[in-house]
Amino acid sequence: MKFVVFFCVFFVMLGCTTANNVNKVAQAHSLVKYKNDLVTDKRFANIYSGKQSYPTTCRENCYPSSAVVTCETPAENCQFIGDNKSPSLATGISIRWLGHASFYITMPNGSSLLLDPVSQQFDWPVNWAFRLSAGFNRNEPLWPDKQKIAAVDAVLYSHIHYDHFNKDDIDKIGSNAEYFVPLGFAEHFPKQGFNINEMTWFSTKKSNGFDISFVPAHHFSSRTWVPYLYEDNDATLWGGWVIEQQGKRIFFAGDTGYSPHFKDIQQAYGDMDICLIPIASYYHKEHGNWYRNVHTTPEDALAAASELKCKVMIPWGYGNSSWKMGDHSSHSPLLRLLKMHKDQQSTIPLYILNEGEEVDL
Repeated sequence: MKFVVFFCVFFVMLGCTTANNVNKVAQAHSLVKYKNDLVTDKRFANIYSGKQSYPTTCRENCYPSSAVVTCETPAENCQFIGDNKSPSLATGISIRWLGHASFYITMPNGSSLLLDPVSQQFDWPVNWAFRLSAGFNRNEPLWPDKQKIAAVDAVLYSHIHYDHFNKDDIDKIGSNAEYFVPLGFAEHFPKQGFNINEMTWFSTKKSNGFDISFVPAHHFSSRTWVPYLYEDNDATLWGGWVIEQQGKRIFFAGDTGYSPHFKDIQQAYGDMDICLIPIASYYHKEHGNWYRNVHTTPEDALAAASELKCKVMIPWGYGNSSWKMGDHSSHSPLLRLLKMHKDQQSTIPLYILNEGEEVDL
């Protein structure tokens, strides 16, 4: 026994590893699209490629100040102070926004889930390289305690980008949870005995008394150690999630631009009770069209929520703990959302959270 312990400690850098259990979930109705329609290419593609058309676009005065958003400086370091009118959904679901795309969810049966958990910065050494080249560090958000994180039942990742998948957080969560990831994702996990489900679009797996379905997004994937040298572009799939229990549905969009895929999701799964939809990272003064192609503007998010027939929409991506990649400021997306929700006379109820806040719906 002492020899085994010594062997593992001595060779830890070489990896005293345990193989992961990888289950590939692909059903008869599931879907994957490859670039050039060549399966052997192993590079994934969006369902609706090419230039998209948008229902509406804010053209002027898109970021007015708001009486329900108080800021230290204009649109920066802000808090939402308005009164949310929580719809009477009676789902028994609790949603806590942890910042950026990360959510901690408690289901009616007491099971807990993490969505895109990233508690700190990008993985090393990319966080260091990006800090030098582009300044992409953020104020780190408050996080649930170690015991709560280690006790989660399921962890869902939307795609491989560093602001949505961080290996340090896998170590904190551990191997007791069941992991749900896009196709081609499992190889990025350390070999520590994790239970991983690799999913294709429109595939479903049961876990802890609820159904987890992987659905399309309009985005892309890449994972690199050297900034801007993306040799593994689109080698892993990307998407969002539909989580259902007792007839109540949560939709988590992941990173996505606007495209007809939202209508496809509604037709496949029905109306959504709670929609977690991004409203940030769409702006860039030099590459604005490309940014919007893969990230919803606030008005795009409202259009998506309407097509999904959401009973409540919780926006994310902005905030004091955001990276502000493709944003004017920490809260400019929220100000634009509030303006466009009013201007469009949207009937979709909004529930606005500050990072770390929780709502029972």
